[in-house]
Amino acid sequence: MLLVSVLGSIPIQAAEPVIKSIGESKYVIETGNLSMTIDAAGGAKIRSFKYKDAEVISQLPMRETFGSTFWTSPQSEWNWPPVAEYDKLPYTVEQTPQSLIMNGQVSPKYKYRIRKEFKADAGDNAIVITYFIINESNEIRRVAPWEITRVPNEGIVFFDASSITPADLIPFTQEYGVSWYHTDARNGNRKINADGKGWLAYTNNNLLLVKTFPDLESSQSAPAEAEIQLYVNSGKTYLELESQGAYTELKPGESLSYTVRWYLMPVNSESITSQQLISKARALFN
Repeated sequence: MLLVSVLGSIPIQAAEPVIKSIGESKYVIETGNLSMTIDAAGGAKIRSFKYKDAEVISQLPMRETFGSTFWTSPQSEWNWPPVAEYDKLPYTVEQTPQSLIMNGQVSPKYKYRIRKEFKADAGDNAIVITYFIINESNEIRRVAPWEITRVPNEGIVFFDASSITPADLIPFTQEYGVSWYHTDARNGNRKINADGKGWLAYTNNNLLLVKTFPDLESSQSAPAEAEIQLYVNSGKTYLELESQGAYTELKPGESLSYTVRWYLMPVNSESITSQQLISKARALFN
């Protein structure tokens, strides 16, 4: 009995995360049943995020319809298309036993450099991404971080928000104090801004994706931007789950950092209730 008691007190250690190159400038981070694939040659985009073999990120083949990327905010500074040095051009790679670090090129026009650090938190069963924006100019600048994740236009998006604008552009409902969007296939591109509470969730294909990030006061957002944004592309194509950090003043050579924790777990999309979804999401950060 003493032997059983002693052995029973030994904590079970989570398996060490795995970071590896899979060729063609792509790298994978694995922890438990989670795997994330990053394409260093393609703007250090996240090309895949899976629970076992189940994929949550959009895999559409057209430009600007797949993967997860990172830009500077406000968009009014660069308009469209996305800045190539942030979004498409190759990043250099530094690999350590605990992390994968990718460094972008300096934008000749906007004078920022993007750096991305990927880690697996085995104890929390999460992938942790820290983005850096570095001011490579000779001027004091103001900028905010902006993560954009494209997912299929199916399932449900939900988050806690004190306000959503424009109010009627995307049909949100309110239940248990949370805003819900059951995806639709209307014509026309649509986008909303929301004063969120530091988390954003999406469920589809028997998966629940939850992302957590710093909660902002509305006054901290970049002009005409917000802590949470949802973009719905026309038709049954894809959505963009977007979050932004604080609008920050950077002196020459200074940088800001923005950390987002990614969680992915299986759920039964046909039988799980709204209340159960909220409970699963909130259990990750409360």
